[in-house]
Amino acid sequence: MRWRDVLAGDLRKEQVGERLALAGWAAKRRDHGGLVFIDLRDESGLAQLVINPERAPVAAQVAHEIRNEFVLRAVGEVAARAPEAVNPNLPTGEVELQVDELEIVSRSDPLPFQLDDENVEEVTRLRYRYLDLRREKMQHNLRLSATVVAAIRSFMDEQGFVDVWTPNLTRATPEGARDFLAPVRLQPGNFFALPQSPQLFKQTLIVAGFGRYYQLAICFRDEDLRADRQFEFRQLDLELAFPTREEVWDVLEGAVVASFEALGRTPPERPFRRLTWHEAMARFGSDKPDLRFGLELHDLTAETRDSDFKVFAQAPSVQYLAVPQQLSRAELASLEELAKEWGGKGLAYLVFDEEGEVRSPIAKFLSAEVIEAVRPDEPAATVLFGADEPLRVARVLSAVRNHLGRELGLIDESRDEFLWVTDFPLFEWDEDGGRWTFSHHPFTGIRPGDEGLIESDPGHALSQAYDLVWNGWELGSGSIRIHDSELQKRVFRVMDIDEQQAEERFGFLLEVLRMGAPPHGGFAMGLERFVALLAGESNIREVVAFPKTASGSEPMTGAPTPIAKDILAELGIQVLPQFES
Repeated sequence: MRWRDVLAGDLRKEQVGERLALAGWAAKRRDHGGLVFIDLRDESGLAQLVINPERAPVAAQVAHEIRNEFVLRAVGEVAARAPEAVNPNLPTGEVELQVDELEIVSRSDPLPFQLDDENVEEVTRLRYRYLDLRREKMQHNLRLSATVVAAIRSFMDEQGFVDVWTPNLTRATPEGARDFLAPVRLQPGNFFALPQSPQLFKQTLIVAGFGRYYQLAICFRDEDLRADRQFEFRQLDLELAFPTREEVWDVLEGAVVASFEALGRTPPERPFRRLTWHEAMARFGSDKPDLRFGLELHDLTAETRDSDFKVFAQAPSVQYLAVPQQLSRAELASLEELAKEWGGKGLAYLVFDEEGEVRSPIAKFLSAEVIEAVRPDEPAATVLFGADEPLRVARVLSAVRNHLGRELGLIDESRDEFLWVTDFPLFEWDEDGGRWTFSHHPFTGIRPGDEGLIESDPGHALSQAYDLVWNGWELGSGSIRIHDSELQKRVFRVMDIDEQQAEERFGFLLEVLRMGAPPHGGFAMGLERFVALLAGESNIREVVAFPKTASGSEPMTGAPTPIAKDILAELGIQVLPQFES
């Protein structure tokens, strides 16, 4: 027996008069007197079944037992709908199946929620994810993801990249987040780490002679989960031998354009815009700015050195942004709370009314020259100030800028703004550790000409790192790598990793770099973030089949769970009492 002759969503008027079998789920049942109408759903869409007791009395009896999400098989004749019954919103809206045979293939318990309910709590959706995934939106999102992955694979193959799988059990390396560890029964006390990225393997593959490597790698990071983070995720991981930065960027731009085209969307113009890290921070206070609206930051530090307003005069940095409308006291109070949430001490302001008159408790402390310097071109505006350490001011005003962009409707949702952010600092100062650490990862190349700054002025050495940003979301990072083992050792020393520690932790990489390592560089783009943006979702859990919640749990299976003590004992592991479930 064939379960079905055609998919439900493929029924068309050209098939009128044919006898066909359909199979799928009962999405909805409607009783109209003696007639029963059932919307039958499968992966292709909906088809309407009509059960007439005069035509099929046995099928009519079966129809009265059916509830939502029962699995059905129906055999009947395709018929044209009456003109007044045509549904123009459905591809199958001109036809229906006049049922002769109806079988309940599988029954469903009462549902914990209705599939067309848009207000189901996320925990409930994830607990019954197999039901949630039947919904049209989730079907669309996961199929969109599959289309994008296929387009990326096709593009990478066309560009001559070789798909190489790398291990998921490897050595722990510092990459900015905690590792997930896997104990080894055959070597008690030793652990593999699940890879945060295939970074060292892909560099090794280039040294091994694979000039163009890629894979859709699964990566693992033990970090706090947010709307754009999961413990495990996929990334388009690639590496090239003898590249320039522009050649790496060209590949990524091509993969992005191929994805847009596969979805039938107008691709972004190439080349993508570019800003240095210093330019992005100065203008937007962020290394992942949303360029779809203005509200740029401006520096006022020099103009306020002799100000009577001591908060400004004594601050290492004073910056401001101009808002194109008068903000109320309540709005200003809300923004000040937002600033404090992002680490600011407060938020000063000047409000200019329609006549250009200024209202503010700090106006009397500011010179006329300073007020005129910040006065917006148009009246009825508000100027917001931050005063603190430069990076803290940037972080606070960037958060305020993004909030206002959303709240005031300043974002042009019709635009797609892709941006390369380049020339990141090579090092950043770790206040807690009292030492220099890496900005991206410790294998990032140095901007040519800055090699002399590594020891003498690490804070001003720039790297060959770059990020790809889309509408304020960081899609991924990359860099031209260090291919000289002696240069790599110098970078380690600045980070207080001496030669012995370097050999213990990275000896295999240093050995690889001593064996004829060509210049190389690459990139890693987070697929779930990219797909979420393509799908119009702000939370990557909406494009992941079985995601974790913010608490790190997977509600459908109940993971993670305790492990029996005898199994842990075999691995040489004991759970301390304060950590027992």
